[in-house]
Amino acid sequence: MAILKPFRAIRPEKDLARKVAALPYDVYNRAEARAAALSEPLSFLNIDRPESQFAEDYDMYAPEVYKKAADMLSEQIENGTYLQDEKECYYIYELTMNGRSQTGLVSCASIDDYLCGVIKKHENTRADKELDRINHVDACSAQTGPIFLAYRKNEEIESVVNKIKASAPEVSFISEDGITHRVWVIDGESDITAIRTAFEKINHIYIADGHHRAASAVKVGLKRREEDKASDGTFNPEAEYNYFLNVAFPENELKIMDYNRVVKDLNGKTTEQFMAEIAKYFEVSTPCEEAVSPKEKCEFGMFLEGKWYRLSAKKGIYDEKDPVASLDVSILQDRLLGPVLGIQDPKTDKRIDFVGGIRGLSELERRVNSDMKVAFSMYPTSITELFDVADAGLLMPPKSTWFEPKLRSGLFIHAFEKIKK
Repeated sequence: MAILKPFRAIRPEKDLARKVAALPYDVYNRAEARAAALSEPLSFLNIDRPESQFAEDYDMYAPEVYKKAADMLSEQIENGTYLQDEKECYYIYELTMNGRSQTGLVSCASIDDYLCGVIKKHENTRADKELDRINHVDACSAQTGPIFLAYRKNEEIESVVNKIKASAPEVSFISEDGITHRVWVIDGESDITAIRTAFEKINHIYIADGHHRAASAVKVGLKRREEDKASDGTFNPEAEYNYFLNVAFPENELKIMDYNRVVKDLNGKTTEQFMAEIAKYFEVSTPCEEAVSPKEKCEFGMFLEGKWYRLSAKKGIYDEKDPVASLDVSILQDRLLGPVLGIQDPKTDKRIDFVGGIRGLSELERRVNSDMKVAFSMYPTSITELFDVADAGLLMPPKSTWFEPKLRSGLFIHAFEKIKK
């Protein structure tokens, strides 16, 4: 049984939503975040990456940096940039990119569902990345970036969402990257009950993106429980810190893009040696006239020395029944990147880099022509594969999925306490 509850969101004033909405904090490096934040004073990135308000060499993890985030959020609530809804609601968040729309439900998920496995994950998290968001959430007493969840299509939820979407959206704007964002509010008691009841019948929900944000939200919730424990060891189960902000999408509306690889060298091998070794596990085409975008599973594109090749995994080189070993990212890692190119740990090896499919195949060519030696284009991981890995209690290799479009931060904020006016 999944608990996704309505909440009293803090949201930007309607006319300011476009200026406030910001890409997730972790898509930027420090220099990019600083430039983007300072270019728009109302951008939520100023709060999400508060080190942008300090000198460029200032310790971005210092306590006063997180306090600055909390202060800026409070100031913008006080000056009316953000308003809090009077009652608990669900919210619909629709994103349209290149003519394709996906519609999510904004709510609060239970940290206990995360802890007991009702909410399933498919990635490990790093303690250092968790700590940053733990400090940010704790200082702000609010979750400011939604976790991207996915669930199997549900007709009851779909019916309510479609009914509400038949009316005009409360917020609608086009962001600088051409993506249309629209928001509706679900505040009718019967609709709220229908949605909540429908989710209670769903056994599992999946983290699609935002594993670090989810883990951080849970750890802040557990910390607050300890701080708020009564003398008999109990805590308030209804307190808002027991829940975390999310946008949940039905799996049939999601699109996973390719997450491609570039490698700095051939691990001391000549081109002829390299080609001979990969031919043990892959059928290698003659050079292709055009860039290779794989059209099916177990197919890969390779760009080397100005030429594109199509690689096809040979039969029997992986266990088709293993949900992790059968992933294309695993096949490439286990049969080429590891044994041939010596990339044993792609999480830490500096010789490999990852390029999101949103950048296109031309970016792979550019990298090989500048700072890399060889590139591999991937067939996208499917949402079914993601579910299968999570259901098996296993973890995907790093950089297995790239979701587009990205959820904007700042459109919905989940505060632990009611704001004071």
